[in-house]
Amino acid sequence: MSNDPKGGFIARFKALPTDSIPKTIFVAVAVCLVASMIVSVAAVSLRPVQEANKLLDKQKNILQVAGLYEDGMNVADAFSQFEPRVVEIETGTYTDVVDATTFDDIGAASDPAMSVELDDDPAGIGRQGKYATVYLLKDDAGNLDKVILPIYGYGLWSTLYGFIALEENGNDIYGLQFYDHAETPGLGGEVDNPRWKTQWSGKKLRDDQGDLKITVSKTTATGQEDYHVDALAGATLTSVGVDNLVRFWMGQQGFAPYLENLAGGNV
Repeated sequence: MSNDPKGGFIARFKALPTDSIPKTIFVAVAVCLVASMIVSVAAVSLRPVQEANKLLDKQKNILQVAGLYEDGMNVADAFSQFEPRVVEIETGTYTDVVDATTFDDIGAASDPAMSVELDDDPAGIGRQGKYATVYLLKDDAGNLDKVILPIYGYGLWSTLYGFIALEENGNDIYGLQFYDHAETPGLGGEVDNPRWKTQWSGKKLRDDQGDLKITVSKTTATGQEDYHVDALAGATLTSVGVDNLVRFWMGQQGFAPYLENLAGGNV
């Protein structure tokens, strides 16, 4: 008889029937360990590719909302037309405290050192980053043509992330679109419908007195058509969420100070 307790254990384990509980548990655990190792290695090795695709998708959405995207185009090359700048939300001025080409707006919003907790929070975002990246598009003469601003806020089921494109005056809307959300397909998900997105083009944020007027609602008062976008049919809460987030980011808590500085040449 072997005096090696390990050898004895292994021998007894091998002698067990194939369908015994110990062997079944051993195989299950072994398979799980091998599978988890494969998944972990794949996740780590694919992370650079995933990050590159994420960046490319973001650039594509900015091109789309600015009306520059064409199927088959080289997205990275086309995106080089834009000048990214980081804006300090509170003052509405540009800052070099972070690198505009690598700054993660969304990630910074969850960092207590880079964000503030909101008491008045109509967009339902909890915390707001102190800085945000905007994208300037200039014409051949070097004059501002459009400015693209990041916007996000809570709808019915999810946080909607998107961009709004404004003309050089910072008041006329060129386009709006969301690139990430989990709203109900066919209802709140209609924020992706080209017919609904087209409504935003040509609308205005503010009236001649500078009051924020843009709204998403079922009806509009006479004379307010320039500031009105129809609510989504059957998606009241998503529509309210979009209305809240747009008004938040275009208001004093959001980009209003920046847009005022931009219009006055004081950025």
